[in-house]
Amino acid sequence: MSVSPVDFASLLCSRLCHDLLSPVGALNNGLELLGDEPDEEMRARVFQLLTDSARTSANKLKFFRLAFGAAGGFGEQVEAREARIAIEALVSDNRRATLNWLVEAPTLSKTAIKVLLNLALIANEALVRGGTLDLAGEENGGQVEIAVKMEGPRIVLDAEVRATLTEGAQAGGVTPRAAAAYLVHTLVAEAGGAVQVSQPADDVMILGAVFNAG
Repeated sequence: MSVSPVDFASLLCSRLCHDLLSPVGALNNGLELLGDEPDEEMRARVFQLLTDSARTSANKLKFFRLAFGAAGGFGEQVEAREARIAIEALVSDNRRATLNWLVEAPTLSKTAIKVLLNLALIANEALVRGGTLDLAGEENGGQVEIAVKMEGPRIVLDAEVRATLTEGAQAGGVTPRAAAAYLVHTLVAEAGGAVQVSQPADDVMILGAVFNAG
C-alpha cells in the first residue's frame, strides 16, 4: 500500500505540529505568567522556562528542516556535520540520552542524511528511560550502510513504527506517529535497499538500512 504525496505531506506537517505544540505552548504560558507575576524569584523561574522552551523549539525546527525538508542546498551531498549538530540538539532535549557519533565521512548523500536523521529520531523516542545512541554511516562498494544502536534500561518501539520501517504503509494507512518510519522506508526502497530492525536483547536494539549509493 502506498500513500499519496499530498497525504504524506499532511502526515509530516501533523508530526511537526505535534512535536512543536508542547514547547510553543510552554512559551505562551510563560509569557502569560510573566505578565501577572510580581515575585522576582518566580519571574526568574519563568524566564528560565521561556529560555528552555525557546531552545527546544529552535532545536526541533532545525532538526525537522533537515530531516523532512529541503535543507542542505541543491547538491547531492550534505555535510555530515549538519546532521550531527541537528541530532545532538535533539538528543540534548531528551536530557536522559547520550549520543556517540561514529560517522567518519565528511559528507553523505541527501538520502543517507535523511535516513540517518529519521532513524535517530525514532531511536531517541524509543529510549523512554534514556540511554545511549550510537550512530554510524558509511558508503562502501557503491552501497550506503546506516546503523543506529539503542542501549538503555527500557526500549519501546511502537508496533506501527516497526512494521512501517520494514514493510511500508500498512492496511490501515500511516499515522503521523509513523511518518518518519514511512519516510525512511520509502527513501531506502527507492534506492534499492531495505530496512532492518533487530529484536531487543539485553536492553539493546539496532535499526539499520542498506541501499544503493546512487
